[in-house]
Amino acid sequence: MAERPTTSWRHGIAEEADELAAGTLDPECACMAALFPEELLMATDVVLDTFEGELPGLGEAPDEQVFAVVERVVLALNAVDDAHNGSAFETDEREELCDYIDESLTERGVDVVALTARHGLGRYQLTDKWRKW
Repeated sequence: MAERPTTSWRHGIAEEADELAAGTLDPECACMAALFPEELLMATDVVLDTFEGELPGLGEAPDEQVFAVVERVVLALNAVDDAHNGSAFETDEREELCDYIDESLTERGVDVVALTARHGLGRYQLTDKWRKW
């Protein structure tokens, strides 16, 4: 199953906290908790919960339905990013989120390569039409 980006972000926060507590990380080098405040993680998880709830049955769904689900998750993530002054998701996080969407669809039987090709897009352009982050 595709791992949510928020899971790895929380893991990074916990690792950094352990290193700080052990004295193996200079506090000036600690950044994970600042990059991923709990409010951001919770808001992102709410969006991903909704997305995951829409995945069943998409493997047999028409393209328009699949794109509608992608549009909704991307627009909701745009709102999360906007709520954090447009800086919630940096390059690595953007890639993780896009990979998660792709992997989640693939696991539910959506052939993302074929889907995007039918619409004149490359595989990694799946979210581009709506994505601001």
